[in-house]
Amino acid sequence: MNLTPKEIVEYLDKHVISQRDAKKTIALALRTRYRRMQLSQELQDEIMPKNILMIGSTGVGKTEISRRLAKMMKVPFIKVEASKYTEVGFVGRDVESMIRDLVISSIAIVKEEKEEANKDKIENYVLNKIVEKLLPTLPDGASESKKDDYQRLLGAMEERVLNGEMDDRIIELQFDKVHLEFNDTNLPPEMAKVQESFSKIFETMNKEDNKKEVTVKDAKSILKVEASHKLLDMTNINTEALKRAEDGGIIFLDEIDKIAISAKSQGRNDPSKEGVQRDLLPIVEGSSVTTKYGVVNTDHILFIAAGAFHITKPSDLIPELQGRFPLRVELESLTEDTLYKILTQTQSSLLKQYEALLSVEDVKLTFEDDAIKAIAKLAHRANETTEDIGARRLHTVLERVLEEISFEADAYKEKEFIVTDKLVHDKLDIVVENDDLSRYIL
Repeated sequence: MNLTPKEIVEYLDKHVISQRDAKKTIALALRTRYRRMQLSQELQDEIMPKNILMIGSTGVGKTEISRRLAKMMKVPFIKVEASKYTEVGFVGRDVESMIRDLVISSIAIVKEEKEEANKDKIENYVLNKIVEKLLPTLPDGASESKKDDYQRLLGAMEERVLNGEMDDRIIELQFDKVHLEFNDTNLPPEMAKVQESFSKIFETMNKEDNKKEVTVKDAKSILKVEASHKLLDMTNINTEALKRAEDGGIIFLDEIDKIAISAKSQGRNDPSKEGVQRDLLPIVEGSSVTTKYGVVNTDHILFIAAGAFHITKPSDLIPELQGRFPLRVELESLTEDTLYKILTQTQSSLLKQYEALLSVEDVKLTFEDDAIKAIAKLAHRANETTEDIGARRLHTVLERVLEEISFEADAYKEKEFIVTDKLVHDKLDIVVENDDLSRYIL
């Protein structure tokens, strides 16, 4: 988490082209969070996060910037759509469920870290259990020579299990029933606890032996789950996860423009829209939300809201909610040059993905530079003449260009297929030039 704003922006540049202002704003918000954690507890409580409102069309990188950041920083992160929440009294998800989702995300991160820290213990547990089944223990009173022979056999068997030689061997495994977590975050915590209590009762009633014949390969996966359950302290994990969700959690609230009510609209078609905003307000301002793992204070959770705001404006949100998003950044629409850079300069670009996918079929896929420029140009033209869906247009355009080679991949096995400028135009020109066709195909 100790990265400077410049380092954060450099990382984002590998995955998201342009949008410099948005990257800088979010990088500063994250650095401010790190700075806050270095201060005294008294000052920490006083410093509130500067929530961000990102304004831009679909497909320009709003979600990608936030998602990449959360992955890099390894902080609890969830993306939710504001439009799926409803005011209390209407059918739909209540806004507090986003906090419960964040806690589950945080628990998964902390648990993964603890499993990595206890990797050796977990692997030893799994290995010992499997070797016990493959090589029965010596009877009491065995001679020293027998014990020496057994130790040599034991070492050899462990080696064979580790390198996968025994993966196809069938063993009978007796394993503990691992308690299943019920994570329906739309249920109130009290109901979730009742549901969990019933599950424990049914587990107790079912006393049959858990014996099963499985391959050694499958046993490794089953026993790894059992080892994690036995060796990790879930109470400590849950406590740490709650703290991380409070101090480091990020909630990306997409489609916030869908709950804004335009001043021009005659009559409010959906009376729950303003209600959702009012329900969101205490969570964004800072409140305590009860989850089945404990109470989460939302004062220091960073909220990043995003919307296209084609029909509505940020000023159509209720004033109190507007005030909770002091940092506003407008993202640029994607140009033809930007689309070309997205295809050629991002770390996991669509071109690299298609090349990797077809390499599975022993087909070497190569794109000529003129072909890439043509793809960018035609994708940009399609965005201008129909709905502007930003970089997502590249998915549909490329699929159209590569559909035939992908279908006939077996015919090009161990050959090179070059995507040329001519092929791109042959596949796309007729579609892009016809508004009706491009509206339905691209």
